[in-house]
Amino acid sequence: MGLGLVPLGLAFGLLVTQSGLHWWWATVFTTLIYAGSFEFLLIGLVIAVAPLTTVALTAILVNIRHLFYALSFPLHRVKGRLARGYSTFALTDEAYALTTGERARSWSGRRILRLQLFMHLYWAGGATAGALLGSLLPNGVTGLDFALTALFAVLALDALRDRRGDLPTPVLALLAALAARLVLPGQMLLAAFVLFTAGLLARYVSTGRKSHHA
Repeated sequence: MGLGLVPLGLAFGLLVTQSGLHWWWATVFTTLIYAGSFEFLLIGLVIAVAPLTTVALTAILVNIRHLFYALSFPLHRVKGRLARGYSTFALTDEAYALTTGERARSWSGRRILRLQLFMHLYWAGGATAGALLGSLLPNGVTGLDFALTALFAVLALDALRDRRGDLPTPVLALLAALAARLVLPGQMLLAAFVLFTAGLLARYVSTGRKSHHA
């Protein structure tokens, strides 16, 4: 899992320098923010000098799933206030998937913490290496900003194949994106997140009522 973060970190580091930022920003972002997909979005927000309110709201919408991760993440096994603080900070999608599986039920707090630390190092190290490499490349290299889009496109297709009965979710996401593109093209990402979240909540309420009546 950690090795899988390296090529994505390299792409992120390259994108940082090709976007006109100093190479060390890749290290700062990946070390202090450590939010994966939001870090890719943050590059565009920083370059566009987006308002802090837009940055904060985007961060909340992108990472709100972590609130639900905390409900079943085995944080109680991690001992010490400092260790728990870091474990909470380093709770990524990959860490959650590994530590909440059947095989991880016997893992100690030290093993969980060590796993999170090494994945953090893989991500930050890959990004730093990519940024240093990018500083040596000529400007104008295209396609790097599509790395995250390509990654999530592949993940979405895999999820769709695994859950063929859940067709309404990707359809709802597509409709939210199209509506945001037509209504608020300047704030498409933020508007699409809001519409998609509202759609999911409405579907949840509607499904719950049908189940209750049944």
